[in-house]
Amino acid sequence: MTCGKTQEFLAKNKVETVEIVDAKKSTKSAKDALVLAREVDEIYAAKGKKLVHIDIRKEKPDAEALKAVLLGPTGNLRAPTLKVGRTLLVGFDPESYRRVLG
Repeated sequence: MTCGKTQEFLAKNKVETVEIVDAKKSTKSAKDALVLAREVDEIYAAKGKKLVHIDIRKEKPDAEALKAVLLGPTGNLRAPTLKVGRTLLVGFDPESYRRVLG
């Protein structure tokens, strides 16, 4: 459901994607998610109506804090996840998408 909303948002706002990975066919483990988190400076993670912003450089969250926002109930990286430069968007939140994608 949120992946569909994300694709709709990207198409409507004419945002070009470089790579699309089907999360059902190619899951990312907790280890993969943590590697990805260490490649960015900030994370916006939406869970339901709640939005969490983590400034990696200032807050220096530990692995457990990162897993709490990055992983779904299966223990894999939540979808949709977008990497935009040095920012990671997890889940669907139109406001954070507009803020990061312009």
